Amino acid sequence: MNYIDGFVLAVPTANRETYRRVAQNASAIFKEYGALSVTECWGDDVPEGKVTSFPMAVQRKEDETVVFSWIAWPSRAARDEGMKKAMADPRLKEGMDPMPFDGQRMIYGGFQVIVNE
Repeated sequence: MNYIDGFVLAVPTANRETYRRVAQNASAIFKEYGALSVTECWGDDVPEGKVTSFPMAVQRKEDETVVFSWIAWPSRAARDEGMKKAMADPRLKEGMDPMPFDGQRMIYGGFQVIVNE
């Protein structure tokens, strides 16, 4: 069964194109190191919650948009190996100085796929 790395972050809306370019570059690197696919989604209908929500989770500011992303890997072992190689690749840092978002507010984690229809 596949393995997924998931991410939720807030990106300044004015940085949309910069973020898209950085994400496009990163996706090629992740795929080079074994990722099956990389998906980046720009928030379009992401409501504020009363108890919890994507905007609350990433402490979205008025001038920011929520981004929801995932990387699909063939397995946890492939992800561990591929992610280690990608993080050591200097190309991954291109366009990240300054970062087009606040990385301290990014939420991420690895997930075992239990249903994939």
